[in-house]
Amino acid sequence: MSMQREEILKRIEFIENELKKRRESNRLNFYNTGRKKHKKQLAFHKCKKRNRWVFGGNRSGKTECGAVECLWMLRGIHPYRKNRRDVFGWCVSLSQQVQRDVAQAKILYYLPKSWIADIVMLSGRRDSPSGGVIDQIKIKNIFGGISTLGFKSCDQGREKFQGSSLDFVWFDEEPPRDVYEECVMRVMDRRGDIFGTMTPLKGKTFIYNEIYLNARKNPEIWHEFMTWEDNPFLSKKEIELLETSLDKSALDSRRYGRFSEGEGLVYPEFDESVHVIEPFPVPKEWQDRISIDPGLNNPLSAHWYCVDWDGNVYVVAEHFAAGRDVDYHAAAIGEISDKLGWKRDSCGRLHALIDSAANQRTLAASKSVTELFFERGIVANPNVNKDVFAGISRVKGFLKSGNGEGNLYIFNTCVNMIDEFKGYFWAGGDAPVKRDDHCMDELRYYIMTRPSPHRRETAVSAVEQDKLKRIKRLRRRKTEE
Repeated sequence: MSMQREEILKRIEFIENELKKRRESNRLNFYNTGRKKHKKQLAFHKCKKRNRWVFGGNRSGKTECGAVECLWMLRGIHPYRKNRRDVFGWCVSLSQQVQRDVAQAKILYYLPKSWIADIVMLSGRRDSPSGGVIDQIKIKNIFGGISTLGFKSCDQGREKFQGSSLDFVWFDEEPPRDVYEECVMRVMDRRGDIFGTMTPLKGKTFIYNEIYLNARKNPEIWHEFMTWEDNPFLSKKEIELLETSLDKSALDSRRYGRFSEGEGLVYPEFDESVHVIEPFPVPKEWQDRISIDPGLNNPLSAHWYCVDWDGNVYVVAEHFAAGRDVDYHAAAIGEISDKLGWKRDSCGRLHALIDSAANQRTLAASKSVTELFFERGIVANPNVNKDVFAGISRVKGFLKSGNGEGNLYIFNTCVNMIDEFKGYFWAGGDAPVKRDDHCMDELRYYIMTRPSPHRRETAVSAVEQDKLKRIKRLRRRKTEE
């Protein structure tokens, strides 16, 4: 009996080792198989829409969706879609480091080595791609062709996404709007697919409107939410451990994949239906100032502000670009100003507000940013009020003044400022999250130069009216004395 038992145990061990070898040699064959099935992953793969997204919490299984979808298409073995040879697609991450650690790692995890025709590296060794950054992977297609998966990162800027014609783009996490729109154009020729897998940590950004709300009623858009509970491979003990490691404000997005507002929007008063308007010819007399938040690697944000005879502020034009030098920005600001017929001084110079940090010199540069702008015909005044809380309070007043109406209007061509309004959240206390806030900063610089919006007497509280009456009586007495 003991010999039989030992023989049975050996056979079980052999079978288990064999299964392990097979799984490791081709993990894709074991994806979402067996008794446990991730139903929402299957719903994503079965969807025939051309623009489909998974909003999922961490560890919900969303990244597997994107990686497997890519490999099925590239290999020509998608079980729910028409397959083709010589497929060309992109995997888009937020940065090269995130690419290496997340999307690239997941692709390599599911990709059998026997399918690889070639690997082109940006950094690292071809024989050990997981430790470096991959540029392209060439994959053998079952129809005899060679498919290509290119890796891109959002921090490269929109220009790096131009030119190619693609069968699909996979966004691993939420891209900037300009990158997303450029990629939509890349798949147009081949009637290709856009799909994204993301945890919505930035709040209600353009993806919230474009995909979740489907504001344009695009029939090709589809979305699904994934939670920890949807992942059958995540144990209850692990879920409990994850719960205890997160505060309540993070649970909405990280557990349920919801578009959380974290500590809350900084400007809940902002209403697109009220504050965003169609452009119209602005009288020259309304022209006031340009305001700039400088950046070289980071985006430089500049807006043109006008004021009507009632004190209403209009944001009428926008320049927003990253990774450019002062020559480029000065030329762009000059070109936009010429189109607007913007006022110049007697020497032909433009005048603008700018962050006081632009007045500093560094060891790497002999001149400050303000000096460089001055040499290029822009007088940039760095004496701005940078009190964040006071500036936010003033902007709130312009968004919704005491009479319940707005005194701040933004032309719908200023897309970056509009996006920042919708994704600008408190980090806790009196400080907003320091991310995607370049437009918000220079808006404050400008608004702090304006007097507070006028209030109608009916909107003033009884307490405030008493204070005003007492002040008037005191002034009258002093005048009589």
